Amino acid sequence: MINIVDTTLRDGSHSVSHSFTKDQVIAIAKGLEEASVPFIEFSHGDGIAGSTFNYGFSLVNEMELLKAASSVIKNSKLLVLLLPGIGTIETLKEAVDNGATGLRVATHVTEADISHQHIDAAKKMNLFTVGFLMMVHMAPPSIAAEQAKLMESYGADYINLADSAGYLLPDQVKEYVNAVKEAVKVPVGFHCHNNLGLAVANSLAAVEAGATFIDVTMRGLGAGAGNTQAEVFAAIMNRLNYETGIDFYKYMDAAENIIEPIMKRPQVIRNASLMLGYAGVYSSFLLHTYRAAEKFNVDPRDILSELGKRRMVGGQEDMIIDVAYNLSKSK
Repeated sequence: MINIVDTTLRDGSHSVSHSFTKDQVIAIAKGLEEASVPFIEFSHGDGIAGSTFNYGFSLVNEMELLKAASSVIKNSKLLVLLLPGIGTIETLKEAVDNGATGLRVATHVTEADISHQHIDAAKKMNLFTVGFLMMVHMAPPSIAAEQAKLMESYGADYINLADSAGYLLPDQVKEYVNAVKEAVKVPVGFHCHNNLGLAVANSLAAVEAGATFIDVTMRGLGAGAGNTQAEVFAAIMNRLNYETGIDFYKYMDAAENIIEPIMKRPQVIRNASLMLGYAGVYSSFLLHTYRAAEKFNVDPRDILSELGKRRMVGGQEDMIIDVAYNLSKSK
């Protein structure tokens, strides 16, 4: 059984600058529920409480949107993402009050230890709880495995590995999944970005290596060049006779009739998003980089190349301005 985790309402938020309306959220959540998607993730793109100056403000209060999504979800689990240091246990409690039934706690690949209190709190609230390791390419598979073991020891129901930069190649994805599977007893999942055009291939590689939870977004809507395209991945799983429980036609219809009309731009691999994957830079940096490049009249590719050299990670969005400013002064 391959468990599809649809994160259109979370990672997709990056692509629309966190501008989802209540009506849009209800329509998307209802479409996913009708397509029998088992796990639906909702929050600001940077997790609950991510609506800030640093990450970008949400158009509508996320708790109102979460409550709206929960009103039409009867069978799917409604997950929220939390990044320790942005979201807190108090905001998690508020999310639960507004309908969340699961939590994914996301940390940098070498910082699983900061997830302990959040995973523990979620389990005490009887939430389906996931340990989410971001930017896995920045540490070798052996380190990712050690960090996964920590999250398992805290009580995570499964471990999700995220190629947040869209940097990995299929054989590398298999190395990470294999290393973590050997280290933990809980299931393993994978989250891909499409900056090198490999999101679907990498998701398939993860499945072939034994991952049983795969993150997707309808139309690939997400940070950078987007994520594994949900309806495409569902088609491939059907072709390969993997059981998903998904209503394939309804999933396609939701993507075409609900998501496509609200997309602000085609989810294609443009020069800057290609550089995200090439340089190994966090995918949600893309729109911030475009704005900084325009403000300081520099090439966004140069900004991303420098961010990659500095090994910047999620949470360091303020450095985009610093890099762009310094590049403008060196021209």
